[in-house]
Amino acid sequence: MSTDNADNANDESGSDGGHCSTADSDGEVAEEIAIISFGRKMDTAEEIKAELGDRYEAIDIIEYHGDVFEEHWGEYDCFIGLMASGIAMRKTAHLLDDKWEDPAICVVDEELTWAIPITGGHHGANQVAQDLATMGAIPAMTTASEAAGKQGVESRAKAMDTHVVNGDSTVKTNLAVLDENLGPVARLDGPKAVLVGDDVTVLKRNKDDGVVLGTGSVSGASKAAFLAAWEEALEQTEYDVDDVEFVGTATRKEDEEGLLEAAQELDLGVVAFDKETLLAHEGPTPSKSKELIGWPGVSEASAIAGGAEQELVLEKISYENEVTVAIGR
Repeated sequence: MSTDNADNANDESGSDGGHCSTADSDGEVAEEIAIISFGRKMDTAEEIKAELGDRYEAIDIIEYHGDVFEEHWGEYDCFIGLMASGIAMRKTAHLLDDKWEDPAICVVDEELTWAIPITGGHHGANQVAQDLATMGAIPAMTTASEAAGKQGVESRAKAMDTHVVNGDSTVKTNLAVLDENLGPVARLDGPKAVLVGDDVTVLKRNKDDGVVLGTGSVSGASKAAFLAAWEEALEQTEYDVDDVEFVGTATRKEDEEGLLEAAQELDLGVVAFDKETLLAHEGPTPSKSKELIGWPGVSEASAIAGGAEQELVLEKISYENEVTVAIGR
């Protein structure tokens, strides 16, 4: 997937679709979860809350009764049903109205063997399932983009701390992701009026533009190395981690375990740029990778590509010959 200037929209949307987080009407990301549990399973519910508590704004535990979902519908962004999937489906089917407004639902069994998103996969349930995987559960995700190993519009919007303005458009744009036929998405700075078709997804930022941590690494670099490199780079600027919009890297580095773990620890999204986009935003520091494999230096190019102004705040620095970082805005 290529991204022009940072806003790349990826994923499928014919299915429901993100971190138990959806955009409120004010554009902010909400992360309020309720664990619905039978009384005999409360110990497991407490374990889940203890494990996931620092990943969300709020997690409440509510004991199950026949009208529990209806009673609390609209109060939470996501329900974790500690129960059989059939119970959750039967008790919520009549409440479902709109995939952009309905809360997400993910069910998990008492033994934490399976975590199954049943509605709102892209709007929270898939992320909850992935978080439950840290407790040993196997996430059983059936949304087409995840099944194909691709990241959709809604997931990318979360990574970039944005929200989708025109939800109906994601059906077509996410199908284009599956076909690998979605072009780059340009950042448009206003004031400007834009007329778009129903196959164009519009993303709006949840807060003012910040900086981008452009990051490259050797294979297998540790989480600690990424965290230390980012800290060292930010210390050389007037910015801190609260000013970071997201981490930029190359598609060939997007599965680096240490990078993903470090970004998760800081609650940062990761945006991967393809080769063509990085070549179009090449930085000033020479890189051996271009000579050897045709890719420009990842850290500077992704920092430039991701920034609103497409300029570097900090040129590439290297940490312990493991991780390189540049900062763009």
